[in-house]
Amino acid sequence: MKFLDKFREIVEGLTVHGQSTAILKVKAQIDNLFILITMGDMLGIPILPPYYSLRLVPYVFPNIQNWKRYMLRERDFTDLVT
Repeated sequence: MKFLDKFREIVEGLTVHGQSTAILKVKAQIDNLFILITMGDMLGIPILPPYYSLRLVPYVFPNIQNWKRYMLRERDFTDLVT
């Protein structure tokens, strides 16, 4: 029974791992875009009026520091390869 469970986990990892990592990358991109639209004022890109941005701050606050670090880091053409 243990062998079949381990084999099932291995097969599942081989088949679904690529899809799950792609889904997580897309989710991260969507989250970054959402924060850019709502909190773009921090980078000098005002898109939404400040009223709506301030209403969303409690929901976005835990991710702001990581988002700013991600948006302001230097990029190289090799970043597009991965």
